[in-house]
Amino acid sequence: MSSTSPESVLDVDLHPGRPPILRADAAGDAPGWAAGHRDALRAVVAEHGAVLVRGLALRDAAGTGAVFKRLSTGLMAEREAFAPRRTYGDGVYSSSQWPPNQPMCMHHELSYTLEFPGLMMFACLTAPSGGGATGVADAATVLDALPAELTERFEREGWLLTRSYNDEIGSSVAEAFGTDDRTAVEDYCRANAIDFEWQPDGTLRTRQLRSAVVRHPVTGRRCWFNQIAFLNEWTLAPEVREYLVEVYGADGLPFNTRFGGGDPIGEDVVQLLNEVYEASTAREPWQAGDLMLVDNIRTAHSREPFEGEREVLVAMADSVRLSDCSPTVEVTAR
Repeated sequence: MSSTSPESVLDVDLHPGRPPILRADAAGDAPGWAAGHRDALRAVVAEHGAVLVRGLALRDAAGTGAVFKRLSTGLMAEREAFAPRRTYGDGVYSSSQWPPNQPMCMHHELSYTLEFPGLMMFACLTAPSGGGATGVADAATVLDALPAELTERFEREGWLLTRSYNDEIGSSVAEAFGTDDRTAVEDYCRANAIDFEWQPDGTLRTRQLRSAVVRHPVTGRRCWFNQIAFLNEWTLAPEVREYLVEVYGADGLPFNTRFGGGDPIGEDVVQLLNEVYEASTAREPWQAGDLMLVDNIRTAHSREPFEGEREVLVAMADSVRLSDCSPTVEVTAR
């Protein structure tokens, strides 16, 4: 690559409130274009945290998967999913099955695992008639905007994810762990610092402590890196939360988050987190054929409510271990 900047090489459009947008001329060969522009494209992601590529005319899972593979150093199989996905091929998935009228607020994919994607890739095959944008927000900016007292507590304690698996809401045990064999699930939990407890009715409950703030393994920048707000009960629509509490009990919600010491996270804290995210959000409506690359550690992403059909394929790539990101808490099963 020449010494000129990634923007000049690829003619990236930069506008406040929108992610960087690159207009590609793939001449009907999106995988070939991706292979030829891989290094320059990844340099744009390193510079800005995300980029939306427009003009690749992605139309199907096979062609999209080929593009994903050419742009990554390796696709990941998802584990510990919070919601079901359809699998299109090795490492190529649908977006999470989440009600269209409910937002998926800002989060970092699989930030509750010990090994997570360094790169997220999204491809829009069918754009919704309204809404449905995948927003992005810079994690260092979010961290700086949060009250120091709050972030210091999370740095000191970490955050706790609690999950209760059932066959109705969220992922089942088999969908999350790739098996419903109890011994295999228990072995996975022990190897990945997850406390587990089988309930009398056969369902599984887990708890895992994770670091809320990490350092980017390449740049060393401190990043607000978690799913504290997204997987918290107070982010759910009030009627959904009330229904789940009524059916499963306050301690049996499909997922919830707490301070690392176990204290509940108040509705006011979750509201503050989501307000700070919103103030930092860049968004661009999807067009069919678009591709978006996101540095999963530096940049949070969301999915806005939508109308109509929306088909977005997802790949998780370039795995990174939490231990390589200077976690602020010791991550062990308790």
